[in-house]
Amino acid sequence: MMSTVTTGVRLPADFYRLWGAFTVGQVGSALGTGALPLIAILVVDATDLQVSLMAALAGTASAIIALPLGSFIEFRRKRPTMVAADLAAFAALASIPVAAWLDLLTYAQLCVVVAVQTIGSIVFSAANGAYLKSLVPESGRVRANSRFETTFWTVTTVGVPAGGALISLFGSTVTVAINAISFLLSALGIRTIKTAEPEPAHQKPEHHWVTDIRSGWTYIFGQPVLHRLFWNAMIFGGSLLLTTPLVALLMLRELGFAPWQYALALGIPGLGGLLGSLCTTKLVDRFGQRVILLGFGALRTCWMGLLLAAGPGVLGLITIMAAETLLLFCAGVFNPVFTTYRMNHTADYHMARVGTAWSISAKCFQPAFIALGGFIAATTSIHTAITFATIALLSSTLLLPWRQTATSKTPEHSARTLTEECKTKTG
Repeated sequence: MMSTVTTGVRLPADFYRLWGAFTVGQVGSALGTGALPLIAILVVDATDLQVSLMAALAGTASAIIALPLGSFIEFRRKRPTMVAADLAAFAALASIPVAAWLDLLTYAQLCVVVAVQTIGSIVFSAANGAYLKSLVPESGRVRANSRFETTFWTVTTVGVPAGGALISLFGSTVTVAINAISFLLSALGIRTIKTAEPEPAHQKPEHHWVTDIRSGWTYIFGQPVLHRLFWNAMIFGGSLLLTTPLVALLMLRELGFAPWQYALALGIPGLGGLLGSLCTTKLVDRFGQRVILLGFGALRTCWMGLLLAAGPGVLGLITIMAAETLLLFCAGVFNPVFTTYRMNHTADYHMARVGTAWSISAKCFQPAFIALGGFIAATTSIHTAITFATIALLSSTLLLPWRQTATSKTPEHSARTLTEECKTKTG
């Protein structure tokens, strides 16, 4: 049975240091959104195909490189790992303005930088999840994860437009330099955490590299709750991203909206996600984690179909914005509870490997869904592709853990038991 968080739970001071460092890095990344493609176009004269392939190829390469890192992260201290990931991203991004100033910047370097930044993101996320679990008691995890969710939606809503303005005023190279500095500040912020992190209590067993690579997925598919949550996340996330280019085509090409109206429909709904994240702890305090997980996990899938009813004019614009806002509000409530639920159902000695496997899977599934949506739209129509996404979103609800399995031992209890047994044997 999951414990219910209360709004009065006090989070450790070091959590706020971790949250602050995370926020600085997120702000820098948001400000730098769009800067690298612009540099590819304006500085190195990359072709349209090269610009399109840059993120795809770098993402694929980074996913392959990150495959064995889950086990590497698992059996090492998490705080130094996060610092190293931030410093790697800083060095990679800082190389761009330096190379541009020396007139040595190339398309290949841009691809490497994107890959390094993506790998750093995967590593940081995996280590951060494991470290957060050790830093915050179970009763405060929903509140802690809602803080991270609030940061995400605030940065998405405000940071990305601010980044566009920054690029317009100072240029893309300066914006990338600011992004690089944000990672350096994040690393320094993590270094200020005072709580001593002990060596992992578990020792790495005899292993094979293939076993290491698949261990995260093996654990996920061996746990009924995680198994269902995994497929729910992959289908929901993929289906949602599938609609992103389709909504642009629907609004700008079929319904005849102006670019500023499309930008409005793209930006305003982020406030729904922000509001949802701010409501999470109060809703969990009143209804409990499981009710919110299932209720808002289902509600977030109900709004995409409204896009099919949108027409030209003000009413159509309001319909699209309402659909996106309601979807993101439900997602803003759901995501912190989902993260906490996954965290509490993952044993301590598998947190990093599960996080790495989850991140890599999402980075593979989402582009595949986007490509599928484009294929459906090209061979049929945009409305058919959005209908497919709507059905897929609704179907993801079936994969939520509706049946509560009664288990005598939770993963955390099993982890403690395993540690005690190891101590007994070595004692």
